[in-house]
Amino acid sequence: MKYRIENLIDKEAVEKRIKELAREIEKDYAGEEVYCIGLLKGSVIFLSDLVKEINIPVIIDFMSVSSYGSETVSSGDVKILKDTDLDLRGKHVLIVEDIIDTGLTLEHVIKYFKEGKGVKSLRTCTLLNKPERRKVNVKVDYIGFDVPDKFVIGYGLDYDQRYRNLPYIAVVIPE
Repeated sequence: MKYRIENLIDKEAVEKRIKELAREIEKDYAGEEVYCIGLLKGSVIFLSDLVKEINIPVIIDFMSVSSYGSETVSSGDVKILKDTDLDLRGKHVLIVEDIIDTGLTLEHVIKYFKEGKGVKSLRTCTLLNKPERRKVNVKVDYIGFDVPDKFVIGYGLDYDQRYRNLPYIAVVIPE
């Protein structure tokens, strides 16, 4: 497929919003330790920059969940490819996502944590949110940006494993 890339959210806006999200998270978890669980691979850059801005105790772990493969549209078939390494029983957990569109992946992860992990509290954070694509009602506690129903890349988000390293958010436009 031939395509071009068009900027959507510049680097400065992303950096500013991450700092704002960190302040919100600090306020909500004041005096507590929070376990930030990044959903691989897309959340890595966002999670890394977010936790650097959070001024309360943070512990990081990862899980890998897939619903895309090499497609540009979520398949809806959610698979856990790698579980967390840490025991999260009785812990405050913040799931960190790169993007939420249909909500199916997040719904699956939330259910998995609530039913099988015994966490004390569970909140969610995403850099990007596509409310137009939502198929299920999932609660998102912290949202970086609402974005249009277009395929976005950069800042951890990829197109067939490429473009994760872009320091901004862009749109893939088929030609």
